[in-house]
Amino acid sequence: MNPNEPLTAQDTDLDSDPAETREWCEALESTLAHCGPARARYLLQRLQSHALELGLARDTLPFSAYRNTLSVEQQGAYPGDLEMDERITGILRWNALAMVVRANHAYGDLGGHIASYASAAEIFEVGFQHFFRGESGGERRSADLVFFQPHSAPGIYARAFLEGRLSEAQLASYRQEVAGNGLCSYPHPWLMPDFWQFPTGSMGIGPLNAIYQARFMRYLQHRGVLETESRHVWGVFGDGEMDEPESTAGLTLAAREGLDNLTFIVNCNLQRLDGPVRGNGQIIQELEALFSGAGWNVIKVLWGSEWDALFARDHDHVLLRQLAATPDGQFQTLGANDGTYNLEHFFNQHPALQQLVAHMSSDEINALKRGGHDFRKLYAAYAAAKACKGRPTVILAKTKKGYGMSSAGESRMTAHQAKKLDVQALLAFRDRFHLPLSDEAVEQLRFYRPDEDSPEMRYLRKQRAALGGPLPMRRSDCPRLPLPDLETFGGFALHAEGKEMSTTMAAVRLLGHWLKAPELGPRVVPIVADEARTFGMASLFRQIGIYSSCGQRYEPEDAGSLLTYKEARDGQLLEEGITEAGAISSWVAAATSYAVHGEPMLPVYIYYSMFGFQRVGDLIWAAADQRARGLLLGATAGRTTLGGEGLQHQDGSSLVMAALVPNCRAWDPCFAGELAVILDHAARRMLVEQCDEFHYVAVMNENYPQPSLPEAMRGDVLRGMYRFARQQALQPRAKVRLLGSGAILREVIAASELLATEWQVDSDVFSVTSFSELAREARDVQRAATQGRGGVSHVSLCLAGDDPVVAATDYARAWPQLIAEYVPAPYMTLGTDGFGRSDTRQQLRRFFEVDRYGVVMAALYSLVRQGRLDEQVLEQARARYEIAGGVAPWCR
Repeated sequence: MNPNEPLTAQDTDLDSDPAETREWCEALESTLAHCGPARARYLLQRLQSHALELGLARDTLPFSAYRNTLSVEQQGAYPGDLEMDERITGILRWNALAMVVRANHAYGDLGGHIASYASAAEIFEVGFQHFFRGESGGERRSADLVFFQPHSAPGIYARAFLEGRLSEAQLASYRQEVAGNGLCSYPHPWLMPDFWQFPTGSMGIGPLNAIYQARFMRYLQHRGVLETESRHVWGVFGDGEMDEPESTAGLTLAAREGLDNLTFIVNCNLQRLDGPVRGNGQIIQELEALFSGAGWNVIKVLWGSEWDALFARDHDHVLLRQLAATPDGQFQTLGANDGTYNLEHFFNQHPALQQLVAHMSSDEINALKRGGHDFRKLYAAYAAAKACKGRPTVILAKTKKGYGMSSAGESRMTAHQAKKLDVQALLAFRDRFHLPLSDEAVEQLRFYRPDEDSPEMRYLRKQRAALGGPLPMRRSDCPRLPLPDLETFGGFALHAEGKEMSTTMAAVRLLGHWLKAPELGPRVVPIVADEARTFGMASLFRQIGIYSSCGQRYEPEDAGSLLTYKEARDGQLLEEGITEAGAISSWVAAATSYAVHGEPMLPVYIYYSMFGFQRVGDLIWAAADQRARGLLLGATAGRTTLGGEGLQHQDGSSLVMAALVPNCRAWDPCFAGELAVILDHAARRMLVEQCDEFHYVAVMNENYPQPSLPEAMRGDVLRGMYRFARQQALQPRAKVRLLGSGAILREVIAASELLATEWQVDSDVFSVTSFSELAREARDVQRAATQGRGGVSHVSLCLAGDDPVVAATDYARAWPQLIAEYVPAPYMTLGTDGFGRSDTRQQLRRFFEVDRYGVVMAALYSLVRQGRLDEQVLEQARARYEIAGGVAPWCR
């Protein structure tokens, strides 16, 4: 009988030759007994292969029976004090619950989660007590990396409280951070920089980042930067969370790279926020098929030790087949009810099942635990995961959401929203976990911490000391990296003298100089998604090699060329393929290496600008939370520089989105000299001053003559704006200030010449390298003024007076409008709001009205509005430049 097939009353009639069936089974058992499991597995695999050849096994299920992967014989002895582990877990459950309920009794609207940690407590405690390694002697090189299920954060705080790392006052300030000393809702390194290491609050990001952290550890080891062989990456995630595309996006990479330093534990409580994860199916079986298909080692922990005797007597797989036929929605209903209900609605559904449990009372039925709440079963799974070599492991642990909350939420649809419990539910919780709390202590939701010399505290300290100390823990100390002098690596850009190049070409050349620097070079991590050739980086293939954990097992088609595609085990370039989410995850791993490993790195991820903040903005926000330090180069930036590519490739928004990230510095240089100054400044801020910030720099693929940058202007480049030129008319009638950035600055320069020669209007042209940096500084000055402190912003210094100002960029008008409130004069912005188009650069700029004629028209209009020019000037200009009316570009 197939234990995955539904149970029917005719099962006993399916076997036409029981004697032959018995002979086959006995033969397999004999092979196992005399030749061992390896031989038995080989025979099964050989039979399966032969069945496929005969066309008999095409529809076999991609998952195993609905039972534990490891047999009782395989699980071995439990090495810890089982009773002590259970007592400590009960205390942690109570303190986590009390923390959330107290906060919501007091304020009512702080939120928080009880049920997730209640389901995962044993999962975490097996890790904390026996597997998660800390910093032995303060050495980060020995510590494991642990990604915590975000809704379980109260349980992690509860453990830190027992360890003395958090105070009772901090627990009482859960989700109350403004006054200081409070605890954040989810794992946030920005808010708790000495505690949380990885942000996982945005579900789906944790699994993807865990994979790329594990892979980056191999990268560091293979390149000789750091020995990481003894370290392990653990990730505890939810079964509902696995529906996020990012959660499963890197599974095949992990298997392909053989990341046996990685283990996922999926807390399968079968419940997401509103209801079952798969009410009409079985999420555990689905996940097994997904992970095993991707090449992972899958270990299912479904049933606790109390089930072992039942499975041992289930010779005809009657129980297994009933379990296989029960959908998750029904499992939740069974889990929410007592033993009497389970007898009636599960075991009494078939005579053979009735006979199997005939000796058991309803209380004994009620005591049948799911495997995720059994320390023995979980320990065996963790140990097997660590022992598995050559591929990553996932442990699928079946639990109950709200375990221990009884009628207040155990396995119930409303479990996730439970934030308050009445007194009776609290007392029942205490009694279930045998907590030494008086009724008064329960009613007052007092936290409980055993005496320092109690058996529980001695055991807790001993177990963590053996594993190297407490987790989670984050440290940011790391060596400072010396950088080459700006003139040395950027001289060609600073003194360009009209040489023609694109800023993308300049960026790649600057990167090449960094790579040759003796101390900095090995720390640079170039990253591309799949277009190194597009960005002119093919020379790096041979120069530094493309990282491959297995080297290069083939002769590349272009082996004889100077730019041959060279993969190497110690390769430095991360060429990630068509996965922006994967590439940014690699960037995050490198950008946080200073804290995770104590090894500063300089990741430089270059990509199509449209596929950055717009496509993976959530991952970039997580990087910000994680205090990432690195460079993001948005290539082919701007809406009109990428001629011919069309709507989905043309970027008019990335700089606006970058400006919204508090620790991201966003730049839009037009010239190579500006770019060199910015990149040098960014690297020094991150590697020398060790500022927790990252820099987004827009670079273009348009070739044009590059001017030299006067040394006196370098400081203003970093402030965000400097006066590039002054254009004077022979008989000036008025004056205007013109601001331009990136690709459109050259149109602004051309417009200033037209204003002088054709309209007798003087103009100052300013190159704006960062509207967001200007706005940040002006905002700070404004705030200081409201508090009675002086100061003048750079915007005010540059744009003093009432001559009108026109700002034009290749981005949505929201980008130059960042400084609007700080400009005292009339201020008009031009931009590329709306959808992109396919055409030439000239036509696109004309279409969006950001070409030189559009800038001239805006300048004349501003002067007419001020009364400095007559209205007829506008009519003359419209005729001269063939300006047609009609619908705005962003509406077309």
